[in-house]
Amino acid sequence: MEKHVVVIYPHPDDEAFGAAGTIAKFRNEGVPVTYLCGTLGEMGRNMGTPTYANRESLPGIRKKELIKACEVLDIDLEMLGYRDKTIEFEDRKEMAANLKGYLDKIKPSLVITHYPDYAVHPDHNAFGAAAIEAVAQMNPENRPTIWAQAFSNNHLEALGAPDITNDITPFFDKKLEAILAHDSQANVSLNLQRPNEDPAMDAKERAKLRLGVEQFYTWEF
Repeated sequence: MEKHVVVIYPHPDDEAFGAAGTIAKFRNEGVPVTYLCGTLGEMGRNMGTPTYANRESLPGIRKKELIKACEVLDIDLEMLGYRDKTIEFEDRKEMAANLKGYLDKIKPSLVITHYPDYAVHPDHNAFGAAAIEAVAQMNPENRPTIWAQAFSNNHLEALGAPDITNDITPFFDKKLEAILAHDSQANVSLNLQRPNEDPAMDAKERAKLRLGVEQFYTWEF
């Protein structure tokens, strides 16, 4: 059983779409979970459906959504104050030192983050790399395990199959509630019809097919 899990992603909603089922499973087991969220998603392009936000109001809206999602998942939240879409330009060592400060204090047994170079968005790749560097700087006997999440089109070809596969369908309703807490971002993603999907299927069943399994790679130093 894990002692404490720390989730390190750059954006509000990364935790919901990427790992909410796994987080809910840990919380169901009584494991504390802390989310270190890098930014407030200031540069997000979705402004609600129908539109109710603008570039000035979006950070405040996404902050409230993030807090609500973490309440749904019953996890602690630390907002780190980086700027959306600029993380790739931040000093990697300084970010790693900042993250290590949290890890030294929390002393997690497991860290969940993005797999550098295989997580599509530059913020995902840069923040995942900083998280892994933060753990690498810890004494080997105190290092938590890292589960890194990859989802670029070429990740299976480059990395092989993930070694951690969590069927989170027992926790899917909790995951969907966390996703829907990110109201300004959720509807566009959930309702987007993909070419290979049955148009007769309702949105929840489509979401369960897409998001009912969460996979990670155990990072090897």
